[in-house]
Amino acid sequence: MVRTSIQEDTIVNSLIGEGAEFKGEFKINGLLRIDGKFTGTIETDGKVLVGKGGEAITDIEASIVVVGGSVKGNIYATEKVVLLSSGNVSGSIITPSLIMEDGVKLEGKCTINKSPVK
Repeated sequence: MVRTSIQEDTIVNSLIGEGAEFKGEFKINGLLRIDGKFTGTIETDGKVLVGKGGEAITDIEASIVVVGGSVKGNIYATEKVVLLSSGNVSGSIITPSLIMEDGVKLEGKCTINKSPVK
């Protein structure tokens, strides 16, 4: 089946839904969306999205990370990190590109690094 109207990076491969809790190691290809609570490590060549009600206690390695909820841990992104106005990050961020909306809470070190993280 060929999809012409949906881009590859918008297809959710894995979802931790609202009210759900998951502990462990996540290694995936594609997009992971967290609307519940996740504790552990995340590694993907795709995108990680922490929704407004999501809580992640983790180190994240991904190409793109979007934070609308809470992340306690380090974020390593090979493309970019987007912190939405409702986002709260406690930890270091290393990325070649950072976008922050007004109202973000960030406690930690931020390094804009144009060379690859991995």
